[in-house]
Amino acid sequence: MISLQPEKGRLLIAEPSILNDTSFKRSIILLTEHNKNSSIGFILNKPLNFKVNDLVPEIDCLFTVYQGGPVEQDNLYFVHKVPDLIPDSIEVANGIFWGGNFDSLKDLLNNQSLENDDIRFFLGYSGWEIGQLHEELQTNSWFVSENDFPNIFAADNSSIWKNKLLQKGGKYKIWANAPNNIQLN
Repeated sequence: MISLQPEKGRLLIAEPSILNDTSFKRSIILLTEHNKNSSIGFILNKPLNFKVNDLVPEIDCLFTVYQGGPVEQDNLYFVHKVPDLIPDSIEVANGIFWGGNFDSLKDLLNNQSLENDDIRFFLGYSGWEIGQLHEELQTNSWFVSENDFPNIFAADNSSIWKNKLLQKGGKYKIWANAPNNIQLN
């Protein structure tokens, strides 16, 4: 039974049973869009070995780029908390915004006007078609959580998944401390 329904601004937490999916194993996804036709989100806790200036050389910025998901991995996306500085942003929820004017963003980054915990960059995104996410929730691939982090961009990547499992409690407490490779257990 699904207790909390998915909606923009909420988090999808990968169930511990997702073991062989390298994209989603131990993932936390911020849902930036959820409607009757589709859902879109970005994986928050999978940093890549790229910096922004590795992908966009004309931007002088060493912020880490994250794996957003398996869809359109040749596109760079961003989620932030500074809509007053980045025009045309789309509000997700609770002071979190998606996208916006890229030229304004380039100027902000080149002038070092943003802090690392103001914004997060992603290669690709996670997406679901009509009914797909609901089906995955029914088969216990995910559970939904409120985004109760004071600043999701400042959360510790190495412990965010574990902390959400501990918060959920019950059987999840056991899985929270399991090694990434369960064969080492």
